[in-house]
Amino acid sequence: MPGDQFRTTTRHMLRESKTYASQTLMGGLSGFESPIGLDRRDRIKALKSGDIGFVHSWDINTSVDGPGTRMTVFMSGCPLRCQYCQNPDTWKMRDGKPVYLDAMIKKVDRYKDLFKATHGGITFSGGESMMQPAFVSRVFHAAKEMGVHTCLDTSGFLNTNYTDEMLEDIDLCLLDVKSGDEETYHKVTGGTLQPTIDFGQRLAKAGKKIWVRFVLVPGLTDSEENVEKVARICETFGDAVEHIDVLGFHQLGRPKWHELRIPYPLENQKGPNAATRERVANQFKDHGFTVY
Repeated sequence: MPGDQFRTTTRHMLRESKTYASQTLMGGLSGFESPIGLDRRDRIKALKSGDIGFVHSWDINTSVDGPGTRMTVFMSGCPLRCQYCQNPDTWKMRDGKPVYLDAMIKKVDRYKDLFKATHGGITFSGGESMMQPAFVSRVFHAAKEMGVHTCLDTSGFLNTNYTDEMLEDIDLCLLDVKSGDEETYHKVTGGTLQPTIDFGQRLAKAGKKIWVRFVLVPGLTDSEENVEKVARICETFGDAVEHIDVLGFHQLGRPKWHELRIPYPLENQKGPNAATRERVANQFKDHGFTVY
């Protein structure tokens, strides 16, 4: 059998299958073809090649996932465990649904006229979309060939997963700089800070635009020293930074932690008050940044 076919199921077999209609992903993944009958080895092979991606959900929005009307795709899997994570149900890749590459590309093609009319495009979010670099980068490459704007929403923690060639098809990156202090970063995420810095600098060198995101959590990330360190990190990205989004902590994600029976570390945490928000915004502005 040719190497580009799966041993147990092919797309052609899917379309002839009597169970195809009932197996098509519904709800947040409505309209995508999902591989049926692939064993573990085949799924790993297809994941590495980008022939399938594990997707949590997707939607069409005009919110904060990039300019214009966006198709935002939430990928499954994340190596970090942020205390304030809104989507802990995306942490494990196996909890997502496998989606064929060509199904995702067809979905982008379906909306390309809308994207062009609104100066929008496709955004890959998560989870952590950089856990599936082959799938995401192949969709981005196809999108660019259609003239569709591309945006990567990431922590940058998996910097080395992306080759310089993959960076070429990224127009914009929503880069989460979760802390400027290494100890605080580890406390917030369980990970290390340096990969985020490295990725931002690589994006800047490649001529890509960056929207920095910083989540403001009282008693955790809001110290003047930590904010100053975030600002200095952003300065190393130079003119690539178009603005910084200061996002106040909220409790919208708490129900998911409860539903998944995961101890929630910020159970009684309140969001920042107006004075703290203003102080942090002014700190970034003092470094010459536009702040939203």
